[in-house]
Amino acid sequence: MRARIENQVLFLHKDDVPEYKKKGSVVRNTYFWTMRSIADRAGFNQEWEYASEVWLALKRVLISYAESGYLNTSEIILEFPSSQGAIPDVFRDVATWAREEEPEDGQG
Repeated sequence: MRARIENQVLFLHKDDVPEYKKKGSVVRNTYFWTMRSIADRAGFNQEWEYASEVWLALKRVLISYAESGYLNTSEIILEFPSSQGAIPDVFRDVATWAREEEPEDGQG
């Protein structure tokens, strides 16, 4: 999940947040409600926001779902842009750096 931090708030990219599907799997819908319940803001088609006070809870949720094996790694790992600076210690077990975008002309 693409993530960034500004002013001690973690933002999840709107296209990467969990989705609720009425006829979706129980695990995926539970993941949606769990992630949404600890978010400060989780509007439809918007970035989800997590204040630093819940970062430890967020880490524990991500680790629990990672250990379950029901979700893809891309759905539970935070991907920070290289411009972010250091990944906060609390997220070291559940985060990585985002891959750099390849130039469209194939030259780098």
